[in-house]
Amino acid sequence: MPAIFAFTCTCCGKLHEGSPSFAFNAPDHYANLTEEQKARIGKLNSDVCTIAHEDRTDYFIRTILEIPIEGVAEPFTWGVWVSLSKKSFERYLDTYDTPVEGEGFFGWLCNAIPNYPSGPSSRPTDVIVQLNRQRPKLLLHRGEQETDPLVIDQHQGISVARAQSLAEQAMHR
Repeated sequence: MPAIFAFTCTCCGKLHEGSPSFAFNAPDHYANLTEEQKARIGKLNSDVCTIAHEDRTDYFIRTILEIPIEGVAEPFTWGVWVSLSKKSFERYLDTYDTPVEGEGFFGWLCNAIPNYPSGPSSRPTDVIVQLNRQRPKLLLHRGEQETDPLVIDQHQGISVARAQSLAEQAMHR
């Protein structure tokens, strides 16, 4: 059985148990709006977000980006937001209570992940629907992104030491 992740933090000295998990409250597009803009053109809840610009509407859903940790049962997870097309967003909402397991959508990652180079302005992704009201999983595209450390980490996994370093930086930034 793979090990459980635990470490003594070099920043605060506390023992942290369980694989690290961090989440963004909103897509960066929404977070970067002024309070007046959020009230006027934005709508946000814990699972979906829309921003109604004059010429278009942007659609976002919350997903889970998993990064395997070598020798550990549970991955390092980031709760991130992805933009979808209007058609995909509407399909996601229409099937939210009765999802089709494994159904997927193309999307763009819409959060800058701490301690990873910003890389491309957005990263192309596949959003994979899950059952039982679990948030969809996010798979980063490889392709032209072969040198992107976040893509490499998701596809190849990270060491326990790297997971600890990322967790410490995310907790104590």
